[in-house]
Amino acid sequence: MTSSPTLWTIGYEKLLPGALVAELEHAGVRRLIDVRYRPQSRRAGMSKTRLGELLGEHGIAYEHRRALGTPPDIRWYYKNRRSAEGAALFGEHIEHEEGSAALDALARELRSGAPPTALMCLEADPAICHRRTVAEHLRARVPGLRVVDL
Repeated sequence: MTSSPTLWTIGYEKLLPGALVAELEHAGVRRLIDVRYRPQSRRAGMSKTRLGELLGEHGIAYEHRRALGTPPDIRWYYKNRRSAEGAALFGEHIEHEEGSAALDALARELRSGAPPTALMCLEADPAICHRRTVAEHLRARVPGLRVVDL
């Protein structure tokens, strides 16, 4: 009997790089998928290259998947406390072309035994972050997918 896959999500807004790694290690995550549209950060160590290096030192693979990120015009809604509107717009956006293909690819990976995987974005609260929408759209593609917010 195969168990249902699990997908973790995490936001680094209140975490320093070491604390992010500790959270991922504690959960048993072996791959982090960065779902920021632009994998840059003002916080030292949280931009794509440095974060990828740090995670690699701890045996956690890093991948950036821009197609699962929030474009600037939709991100505006999240930044201006209109996350419900942002989620609706992002939900429509992600089901077209690149986003849909990226969701389908990740769903295939999760169904076929991908390493324990987490989606990462900035926002600490998953309820007001686009990664919740990504996870919901993956649930529709992966029966029994369990989502755990770290």
